[in-house]
Amino acid sequence: MSLARLIWSSLKRRTFVSGPVRVGSRFHIGLLSFVSASTDLEIGSDVYIGKFCSVQCNGRIGSGTLIANNVGIVGRRDHRFKTVGSYVRRAPWVGDDHDLASHPKNSIEIGVDVWIGFGATILSGICIGRGAIIAAGSVVTEDVEPYSIISGNPARVVGKRFNVAQIEEHERLLKGLP
Repeated sequence: MSLARLIWSSLKRRTFVSGPVRVGSRFHIGLLSFVSASTDLEIGSDVYIGKFCSVQCNGRIGSGTLIANNVGIVGRRDHRFKTVGSYVRRAPWVGDDHDLASHPKNSIEIGVDVWIGFGATILSGICIGRGAIIAAGSVVTEDVEPYSIISGNPARVVGKRFNVAQIEEHERLLKGLP
């Protein structure tokens, strides 16, 4: 086996889906990406997760969603950082603490047909509406309305993907898709 094939083979094994994660058909996870949940994560069909991504929270990712490279979707309450007498690193972690794991702020809801751009960070406890677009490098800390285009840190609405008539036509055409 050539050195290049050996390296590639080794790298391909460095992609992980762990914990109570359910994925739909035609799910793709890129090189060196990691997807995990402490209690439940459902990923719809035809979802693409790019290279070097980290998805570490509970919730739902809708069908037809595109997550670019280097995206982080993470819990905002992963550790009990107010634990007196303990380093943050040693504080109870969401996966070890059922109360912490089931807290609504540790879940994410990403609608269908969402595009999350390169290097974006999505904090748990929010809902990203269907058809939304998250610009590259954005930090999303609040809910995103359907078909909104958001950008920045913190992310703010900079436009709409479609007008009302286009949304209706888009929704009508998507009904036949899985």
